[in-house]
Amino acid sequence: QVQLVESGGGLVQAGGSLRLSCAASGSIGSNNAMAWYRQTPEKQRELVAAVTSGGSTNYADFVKGRFTISRDNVKNTVYLQMNSLKPEDTAVYYCNVKRFGFLRAEYWGQGTQVTVSS
Repeated sequence: QVQLVESGGGLVQAGGSLRLSCAASGSIGSNNAMAWYRQTPEKQRELVAAVTSGGSTNYADFVKGRFTISRDNVKNTVYLQMNSLKPEDTAVYYCNVKRFGFLRAEYWGQGTQVTVSS
């Protein structure tokens, strides 16, 4: 069973930066994708950024140029560097891992709160 442990959320002023981390324990396979989603009470959960095991990345338009997703395949950890934060980035951020192939599965972290004050 894969468990995801997130860290790095908190309170920051607009224009500031935060770095989220998500460490996966257990086998996530060699063909997978790691991603960050976010959710507010007013919106459905939405994709922020994703990175595949091959290194391909995908970003939501609203974070392009501000956020950077990266991963450490040895540590099975995904990071989200968030710069130039805006109050509208305030949300609970969730780590997500999708394992592809025969043992296809999807896992979610518990969420970490990011609050950006104006």
